[in-house]
Amino acid sequence: MFGARCLLRALRFCFSAPCPRHKPSAKLSVRDALRAQNASGERVKVQGWIRSVRSQKEVLFLHVNDGTSLESLQVVADSSFDSRELAFGSSVKVQGQLVKSPSKRQNVELKAEKIEVVGDCDAKDFPLKYKERHPMEYLRQYPHLRCRTNVLGSILRVRSEATAAIHSFFKPSSKIKVPEENFFNIPAFLTVSGQLHLEVMSGAFTQVFTFGPTFRAENSQSRRHLAEFYMVEAEISFLENLQDLMQVMEGLFKTTTTTVLSNCPEDVELCHKFIAPGQKDRLEHMLKNNFLIISYTEAVEILKQASQNFTFCPEWGADLHTEHEKYLVKHCGNMPVFVINYPLKLKPFYMRDNEDSPQHTVAAVDLLVPGVGELFGGSLREERYHFLEQQLARSGLTEAYQWYLDLRRFGSVPHGGFGMGFERYLQCILGIDNIKDVIPFPRFTHSCLL
Repeated sequence: MFGARCLLRALRFCFSAPCPRHKPSAKLSVRDALRAQNASGERVKVQGWIRSVRSQKEVLFLHVNDGTSLESLQVVADSSFDSRELAFGSSVKVQGQLVKSPSKRQNVELKAEKIEVVGDCDAKDFPLKYKERHPMEYLRQYPHLRCRTNVLGSILRVRSEATAAIHSFFKPSSKIKVPEENFFNIPAFLTVSGQLHLEVMSGAFTQVFTFGPTFRAENSQSRRHLAEFYMVEAEISFLENLQDLMQVMEGLFKTTTTTVLSNCPEDVELCHKFIAPGQKDRLEHMLKNNFLIISYTEAVEILKQASQNFTFCPEWGADLHTEHEKYLVKHCGNMPVFVINYPLKLKPFYMRDNEDSPQHTVAAVDLLVPGVGELFGGSLREERYHFLEQQLARSGLTEAYQWYLDLRRFGSVPHGGFGMGFERYLQCILGIDNIKDVIPFPRFTHSCLL
């Protein structure tokens, strides 16, 4: 009887007490796993794509990447796992213990307890080949797959970091982000700029910006042009001179670039090492020194005195072409250079008249940078009603832009703004020669693959 009671108590205890279980695996990104400090066997789960497979007699080595970092996580598995299913390009879920690695090549590795193939990949048919460094021209044929390569992965992570840095630059000053509209019930056209809408908003908020896609029907397949590209545009009220505007432009470039270099150094280094050797030193030179300033008139004189033969002859009153812009940057010691005060006839109606006859210029500014040419374009806006009214009348635009004149009738203030081509910015800091390689899905004349 005593034995039966003891047995009953034991059974009650078994049913009431929780059975011992393994602690559930923590889901980690590859980047977080690589940054783990004092890894000592914690159970984790990592998901991603196989970048390499290496099989030995009793052990299998995989490198798994999920896009969060350039470096992949080494997974160590025993030979019981079927290596035939674990192919380059396949997607997997891996559970196991995160431990310190005995190899000097990485700090940690994942000892696999379970590997699940989520989606297999036929390496023979896969256009991206293991250990091959595909040319950029080849990768452009596969816009749906090229983001899986190291180089495009790095470029797109830099793009993401730069996007966040630009928003962060504007945020501390209580600038208002203006959303881009994407649905209309009246005839409308794809925009090349949000500037005029920003001017509306700057009548209520002293500092506004927008960051989004713009469109241009440029019949060009050059390495400088896209039909769809991204623009950062800002408008600042109570701005009375170009010097203050240029300070904001230079500050945006330097702050964003410093943030990118700090937050994704490996990705930037990959581009500088394999695509643009020497770009690191050139970029540091730009960040350490003040940008230069010359007038349009000075720029034309420099070009006229150049020993270089230009396709387009430099003349006062003519626009500056890419060959001129790149020469001016080189002439100025490969430093970014602001060119200010352009002829009125070269610029749109909304730029402020400098009243400097007989030259007759406007308060416009372009920032030229190494390897790209024009990166920023901006101006003080014509806030004086009668000056703007005359300009619109000369252009035959008075009726269409009556609303724009109204902004000068009701509480007008001195103001100015600028736009920066985001893809050109990425080209500048990374040293990428072709603009089609710094945007996820390049669209240009006669080409819209995705």
